[in-house]
Amino acid sequence: MHKIDVKLDERRYGIHIGPGCLSLVGELAREALGNRTRQAVIVSNPKVDALYGRSSSGSLAKAGFQPHRFLIGDGERFKSLRTAEALYTFMIEKRIERSDVVVALGGGVIGDLAGFVAATYLRGIRLIQVPTTLLAQIDSSVGGKTAVNHPLGKNLIGMFHQPSLVVIDPETLTTLPPREMQAGLHEAIKYGVIKDRRLFHRIERDVDRLKQFDLDRLVPLIARSCEIKAAVVRRDERENGLRRILNFGHTVGHALEAVTHYRRFLHGEAVGHGMRAASRIAELMGLLSPEDRKAIDNAIARVGTLPGTNSLAQGDIISAMQHDKKAEGGLLAFVLPVEIGRVVVRSDVPPRLIRSALKDTLS
Repeated sequence: MHKIDVKLDERRYGIHIGPGCLSLVGELAREALGNRTRQAVIVSNPKVDALYGRSSSGSLAKAGFQPHRFLIGDGERFKSLRTAEALYTFMIEKRIERSDVVVALGGGVIGDLAGFVAATYLRGIRLIQVPTTLLAQIDSSVGGKTAVNHPLGKNLIGMFHQPSLVVIDPETLTTLPPREMQAGLHEAIKYGVIKDRRLFHRIERDVDRLKQFDLDRLVPLIARSCEIKAAVVRRDERENGLRRILNFGHTVGHALEAVTHYRRFLHGEAVGHGMRAASRIAELMGLLSPEDRKAIDNAIARVGTLPGTNSLAQGDIISAMQHDKKAEGGLLAFVLPVEIGRVVVRSDVPPRLIRSALKDTLS
């Protein structure tokens, strides 16, 4: 089992990565939380619960926790204040106390929603992330971002709330639909572009075996992605500077999700489109070579076909981008690659280049 320590000032938590470690979630939770915690609220969706709910609940019960399971709908549109309110009611009725814990069992939607509720219930209780999709394992389960969506934009209502423990079992990926796996690989490409050229080329080389759930390739990919994110979060927990590089592809990506009401794209797919657009902007600004821009496009294409965007109006996408939480002083911030492995954050992108890049990459 790989273990990565995330150290934040006086706080720290462990990321445990290894095949079969889902069966150890109770043992690892007791070690991380101590003996005072009595109740554990497992938040999941019906699909994940049918696969892993009973075993996770059993592992927690064996470690002395009283587990409760709460299920939400499957999809980004359920990451809402309405769903959060239903979970608050459930927890109040179960008399969940400040010393208890929320366990997020599922993908990014589950992790964000459960994390937001954990951050705000009784002014904050502890959280354990048990991600079961590749995208959640390499990205959203690590770093403490929690949020729900608003009709005008994604993740506009949220808090930073670090987990007490992250448990990543790559064997859960074998039950993923191919589309979910591809969405996670698009997010993995992001880490290569922003910080690790070798990782980028490793994904290019191994993409077919990764899509076939080759654990010898997947475990190092997950571990390296978590290492990169943990290192960034250690230096900038609250996204005041360096952490903004993790938003590569997200300015356009979040807009695509919002204008389609979170029904057309998986998050990683929207980010795939967003990375292509950001890379094109970087090329038009003279920051990125045509060769590296083509390499990024080719890597995204090799992962799998992205859902179409032809029916979307460019004006609607740009309008949605104006609500992006990363905007400052009314100016859009873009994470732009200058080479594979290095990016910059720019808020001086001319509107005509934004329009041109969207036309080139989304038409």
